[in-house]
This record gives sequence, C-alpha cells and structure tokens, in this order.
Amino acid sequence: MKDNRKNREGIVFSTNKDFVYETNEATENETLEPSKQKLKVVIDRKQRKGKSVVLITGFIGKNDDLEDLAKEIKTKCGTGGSAKDGEIIIQGEMIEKVKEYLKSKGYGIKS
Repeated sequence: MKDNRKNREGIVFSTNKDFVYETNEATENETLEPSKQKLKVVIDRKQRKGKSVVLITGFIGKNDDLEDLAKEIKTKCGTGGSAKDGEIIIQGEMIEKVKEYLKSKGYGIKS
C-alpha cells in the first residue's frame, strides 16, 4: 500500500489494524466509448485577442485519452492546440474539419 501521509484527511493516527485512511486525491472517470459521448463543438473568440479557436467540451474520461484525442485532431487539421481542464482547444476556424473527424470516430456532436 502506498503511504500518502500528506494526503490523509481527518485523522492523525489509528491503532486499528484494518483502518483505511481517506485521501483527498481525485479519481479519474473511466473513458466512455465514443458512441456514448456527446461533445459540444463551438468557435470561441473570448479572451483570445480576437483570434478564433475551436473549443471542444463535454469529454468524459481519463486525461490521457483526452490528450490523445486532441493530438489526433491537431494532426488531422494540421494546426496547434491544447487539451486541459476537460477541454480541447484547436487553433483556427476549423470547426467543419473537427466535426467531420469526430463524427467519423463515432462521437456524438452538439453545436
């Protein structure tokens, strides 16, 4: 068992051999299959100094899977972007390419 003394919550010491410490670590959700996901795809210009980006939200799953999907989309569109905080940001106004790619992979799309 991994010893996470700094992450323990609510108790300092226990004499109970079977006691399990609670930690404040967040658990990652399992990634849903593409047909069960409903991704929202919109163009966003707010707080970007007038530059347009395609914003993809609503992904349910592990952060690694989100980053892999972002990498595939960036490669398909030939542009830059990032994946963080459960969102994928693709540079430029490539909303049609992004929607077509996501549909070809089986994702549900909301606009």
